[in-house]
Amino acid sequence: MVTNNKAQSVPVVEEKTELKSLYLETLQLVERLHRRLLDVIKDEFDRAGRTDINAVQALLLFNIGDSVLTAGELRTRGFYLGSNVSYNLKKLVELGFIDHQKSRVDRRAVRVSLTETGQEVARVVAELYDRHIGSIDKVGGLDEQEFTKMNKSLQRLDRFWNDQILYRL
Repeated sequence: MVTNNKAQSVPVVEEKTELKSLYLETLQLVERLHRRLLDVIKDEFDRAGRTDINAVQALLLFNIGDSVLTAGELRTRGFYLGSNVSYNLKKLVELGFIDHQKSRVDRRAVRVSLTETGQEVARVVAELYDRHIGSIDKVGGLDEQEFTKMNKSLQRLDRFWNDQILYRL
């Protein structure tokens, strides 16, 4: 009976080892995909001869789009993908990509929106994504079903991580 218990415990350890391996691979892929997306965006601007903006800033402008947001809203909505929201917002204001105004309700809060130049950058990123959509099924082998399944899995992982933070699990 002792041998039987040991035999039953081995598959559980192997399953956990496999799950750990898959989980770590997923984490690595998520990090790599984000870096690769920034590389793709950078390449698009490099080919157009645009050196006035970096990929993180261009992605931030795309994510703001037509919205009027505060820096805090950018962070909580997950639109910002770097370590220093204030720095990039200040830089984008200086470069003329973003307009900023103090909130009428809370004078400490600054609301940001895109200028026409910022909207042009956001359009470049949108057009890049549209080109990708035109060929991702044929070239990348990713169709709607695959994206639906992938998005559901990533949303569940996001929810899991949020719960880890919220409930200190």
